[in-house]
Amino acid sequence: MSGRTTPAPVRSARKAALRFRELLGSFAGTSWLIGGPEGQVSHTLRQGLLAVLMIMAGSWGVGWVAETVGSVLARNPWLLPVRTTTAGVIICTVLLVLGALLLLRSWLRLSQRIGTWDEQSVPVVRRALLMWGIPLMFCLPIFSRDVFSYLAQGRVLHAGLNPYQSGVSELPGWFAAGADSLWAESPSPYGPLFLLLARGVWFVSFEIPEISIALFRLVALTGVVLMAVYIPKLARAFGSAPGWALWLCLLNPLSLMVFIPAAHNDALMIGLMLAGTWYALRRRRLLAVLLLVAAVAVKPIALVLLPFAVLLTLDSTVSYAQRFREWCFAGVIALVLLIGGGYALGVGIGWFTAALGAGSAILQSAPVGLIGLVLGWVAQLGLGWDSAAVAEVFYHLARLFSGIVLALMLLRRRLGNPVLWGAYALTVVVVSSSIIQPWYVLWILPLYAVVHVYRGRVLVLVTLLLTVMVLNSMVSQLSVAQWIDTAVVQGIAFAVAAVYLIYIVFLDPNTTELFSMREESQRWNAADGWLPLRELSTPDTSWSRADIYQDHGAPAVHRPIDPDQKAR
Repeated sequence: MSGRTTPAPVRSARKAALRFRELLGSFAGTSWLIGGPEGQVSHTLRQGLLAVLMIMAGSWGVGWVAETVGSVLARNPWLLPVRTTTAGVIICTVLLVLGALLLLRSWLRLSQRIGTWDEQSVPVVRRALLMWGIPLMFCLPIFSRDVFSYLAQGRVLHAGLNPYQSGVSELPGWFAAGADSLWAESPSPYGPLFLLLARGVWFVSFEIPEISIALFRLVALTGVVLMAVYIPKLARAFGSAPGWALWLCLLNPLSLMVFIPAAHNDALMIGLMLAGTWYALRRRRLLAVLLLVAAVAVKPIALVLLPFAVLLTLDSTVSYAQRFREWCFAGVIALVLLIGGGYALGVGIGWFTAALGAGSAILQSAPVGLIGLVLGWVAQLGLGWDSAAVAEVFYHLARLFSGIVLALMLLRRRLGNPVLWGAYALTVVVVSSSIIQPWYVLWILPLYAVVHVYRGRVLVLVTLLLTVMVLNSMVSQLSVAQWIDTAVVQGIAFAVAAVYLIYIVFLDPNTTELFSMREESQRWNAADGWLPLRELSTPDTSWSRADIYQDHGAPAVHRPIDPDQKAR
């Protein structure tokens, strides 16, 4: 990937792969999937459709199912052969992993076949989202089983208990309902608005988990729709490419898996954040703050973006007095709604303290988490101190550090684009966390993508990160019956993933160039053109009202991206 010459065995393998693809393209039965002119996207859309159909079929064998009495699928005679036999589980595992990698390849190839990311690319990306997203609605939960924890916490609230004080194990039957044992005694990390939604889902689902999953997916789809609407709007306003931003943020396999089959509430939080950001840009101050506070009430991590996004209502961030005015306006509304809403719901302000300790039951596997574990072990070995207490002190210091960095960012004399600085702030918070879940990166991607288009090493690293996260969760989050050797099934999944990934990265003549590390990291904005990552500084005027709106109030459309374009 990094050398100037390709070894002869690799060249031979690439030629063999190309000949095989040409052979498939010559048959009527496979040409509809393989062939077609390079600039034609229909074949890539069909490849992605085939991929999600494979994922859907695979999920029926190794996706998560609740074992409650009310479950429609737990003992369904059509699913039992693929869920209870070794052959059925292995076939479904292979389908799931191959489908995920074919989806990855389709996502990458779509970017090549679209070509120029002009306005014509937006409907193409939305069509791909529709084609690839609908079959995923019919998957069993894969990638994560947090959706069952959502339902269990809604049940806890419906029973009159406080989910910030009582774990899901307070009520009988929680394990059969599918909730992960890691959250058995842990407080809910979600905001009061989402708990209210979860209680509503529990109430109307008649204790049938499949109805609950469908309703939570509709909640997540609400967030997906908000993202599909507001990502292009923000990208046009800030001078990025709306089609590229949609492609990166919504079509990547991680987003599709997390937002639809897994029905994660992150989709709703992100959608509300972006909608609030857009209306702040339009000077709709109250509506903007209400949407941003609603995002916080879904997942409190959205609180990081709020003080940055509300600054978009200003013509300039030069005045500290005007900044504090907007922060006070948003802060008062947030306090009234979050605290008042929490007490009205009967949960108080437990959401805030619970959010600070979110994920404490999970292995602290992030860099900060691992450092804390090592420091605790060394302190116990050398000084006899309690290792857990030492690690916890380190985690608190990391949170304090991220808070100080956020304050310094907010008080910068020349703040520039508030959305970009909000992305930096959220990145600092994630990197400073003791745990990092795969979907955390999805919080950040839209905030970067609506301001700049990226290419070169930085985009390769993001692609590899998304790929590793998808495959890791696909392999580790398999629901396998107790009498089937899980290690064997996971080993087969890992082997299939490794072989196909090697093909995509090193052998596929159409995708290997997308993983080249030779190209310098760059980012593009309509105001600056392509510039090295370290040199581009988004100007203060890139988000001012005069540059965004024409006289009639419609968003100005920037020119298409030209790879040879230089800075003005």
